[in-house]
Amino acid sequence: MTALASPDRLAAALAHLAATIDARAADGDAGKSWTARLLAKGPDACAAKVAEEGGELADAVRGESDTRVASEAADVLYHVFVALRSRGLSLDDVAAALEARQGTSGIDEKAGRTVE
Repeated sequence: MTALASPDRLAAALAHLAATIDARAADGDAGKSWTARLLAKGPDACAAKVAEEGGELADAVRGESDTRVASEAADVLYHVFVALRSRGLSLDDVAAALEARQGTSGIDEKAGRTVE
Protein backbone atom coordinates (compact mmCIF):
# COMPACT_ATOMS: atom_id res chain seq x y z
CA MET A 1 0.00 0.00 0.00
CA THR A 2 1.25 3.46 -0.87
CA ALA A 3 1.63 6.07 1.86
CA LEU A 4 0.02 9.51 1.64
CA ALA A 5 3.46 11.10 1.30
CA SER A 6 4.92 13.85 -0.93
CA PRO A 7 3.47 16.76 1.03
CA ASP A 8 5.70 19.29 -0.74
CA ARG A 9 4.52 18.15 -4.16
CA LEU A 10 0.89 18.20 -3.08
CA ALA A 11 1.27 21.60 -1.41
CA ALA A 12 2.75 23.04 -4.61
CA ALA A 13 -0.05 21.59 -6.73
CA LEU A 14 -2.75 22.86 -4.36
CA ALA A 15 -1.14 26.32 -4.19
CA HIS A 16 -1.13 26.44 -8.00
CA LEU A 17 -4.76 25.32 -8.11
CA ALA A 18 -5.77 27.98 -5.58
CA ALA A 19 -3.93 30.70 -7.52
CA THR A 20 -5.57 29.60 -10.76
CA ILE A 21 -9.02 29.69 -9.18
CA ASP A 22 -8.31 33.15 -7.76
CA ALA A 23 -7.20 34.38 -11.19
CA ARG A 24 -10.24 32.93 -12.95
CA ALA A 25 -12.55 34.38 -10.31
CA ALA A 26 -10.95 37.81 -10.69
CA ASP A 27 -11.26 37.64 -14.49
CA GLY A 28 -14.91 36.60 -14.14
CA ASP A 29 -15.33 35.60 -17.79
CA ALA A 30 -17.87 32.80 -17.57
CA GLY A 31 -17.64 32.40 -21.34
CA LYS A 32 -14.11 31.03 -21.16
CA SER A 33 -13.73 29.80 -17.59
CA TRP A 34 -15.52 26.90 -15.92
CA THR A 35 -14.45 28.35 -12.57
CA ALA A 36 -16.00 31.75 -13.33
CA ARG A 37 -19.14 30.03 -14.60
CA LEU A 38 -19.54 28.00 -11.41
CA LEU A 39 -18.87 31.00 -9.19
CA ALA A 40 -21.44 33.07 -11.11
CA LYS A 41 -24.04 30.40 -10.33
CA GLY A 42 -23.36 30.75 -6.60
CA PRO A 43 -22.79 28.44 -3.63
CA ASP A 44 -25.75 26.14 -4.37
CA ALA A 45 -24.36 25.19 -7.79
CA CYS A 46 -20.88 24.78 -6.33
CA ALA A 47 -22.27 22.53 -3.59
CA ALA A 48 -24.06 20.41 -6.18
CA LYS A 49 -20.78 19.90 -8.05
CA VAL A 50 -18.99 18.89 -4.83
CA ALA A 51 -21.72 16.31 -4.18
CA GLU A 52 -21.61 15.02 -7.75
CA GLU A 53 -17.84 14.73 -7.83
CA GLY A 54 -17.78 13.14 -4.36
CA GLY A 55 -20.14 10.45 -5.62
CA GLU A 56 -17.94 9.86 -8.66
CA LEU A 57 -14.90 9.54 -6.40
CA ALA A 58 -16.72 7.06 -4.17
CA ASP A 59 -17.72 4.98 -7.18
CA ALA A 60 -14.14 5.02 -8.46
CA VAL A 61 -12.77 3.94 -5.07
CA ARG A 62 -15.19 1.03 -5.06
CA GLY A 63 -13.97 -0.51 -8.29
CA GLU A 64 -12.13 1.56 -10.84
CA SER A 65 -8.45 1.94 -11.65
CA ASP A 66 -6.03 3.80 -9.42
CA THR A 67 -5.59 6.35 -12.21
CA ARG A 68 -9.35 6.97 -12.24
CA VAL A 69 -9.43 7.29 -8.42
CA ALA A 70 -6.64 9.88 -8.52
CA SER A 71 -8.41 11.78 -11.31
CA GLU A 72 -11.71 11.84 -9.44
CA ALA A 73 -9.92 12.94 -6.25
CA ALA A 74 -8.40 15.83 -8.23
CA ASP A 75 -11.89 16.77 -9.44
CA VAL A 76 -13.19 16.76 -5.86
CA LEU A 77 -10.33 18.97 -4.65
CA TYR A 78 -10.90 21.45 -7.48
CA HIS A 79 -14.63 21.68 -6.80
CA VAL A 80 -14.07 22.00 -3.04
CA PHE A 81 -11.72 24.92 -3.67
CA VAL A 82 -14.30 26.59 -5.93
CA ALA A 83 -17.04 26.00 -3.35
CA LEU A 84 -14.88 27.55 -0.64
CA ARG A 85 -14.30 30.56 -2.88
CA SER A 86 -18.05 30.84 -3.51
CA ARG A 87 -18.53 31.22 0.25
CA GLY A 88 -15.64 33.65 0.68
CA LEU A 89 -13.58 31.14 2.64
CA SER A 90 -9.85 30.72 2.23
CA LEU A 91 -7.49 27.80 2.53
CA ASP A 92 -6.30 29.46 5.73
CA ASP A 93 -9.80 28.88 7.13
CA VAL A 94 -9.52 25.20 6.27
CA ALA A 95 -5.99 25.03 7.68
CA ALA A 96 -7.24 26.49 10.96
CA ALA A 97 -9.96 23.83 11.15
CA LEU A 98 -7.40 21.09 10.49
CA GLU A 99 -4.97 22.53 13.04
CA ALA A 100 -7.72 22.61 15.65
CA ARG A 101 -8.21 18.86 15.13
CA GLN A 102 -4.56 17.85 15.38
CA GLY A 103 -3.95 15.42 18.21
CA THR A 104 -7.64 14.52 18.46
CA SER A 105 -9.00 11.18 17.33
CA GLY A 106 -11.61 11.29 14.60
CA ILE A 107 -14.10 9.62 16.92
CA ASP A 108 -13.60 12.25 19.64
CA GLU A 109 -13.64 15.11 17.14
CA LYS A 110 -16.91 13.96 15.58
CA ALA A 111 -18.53 13.45 19.00
CA GLY A 112 -17.60 17.00 20.01
CA ARG A 113 -19.04 18.74 16.93
CA THR A 114 -21.75 21.33 17.33
CA VAL A 115 -24.03 22.54 14.55
CA GLU A 116 -23.80 26.25 13.83
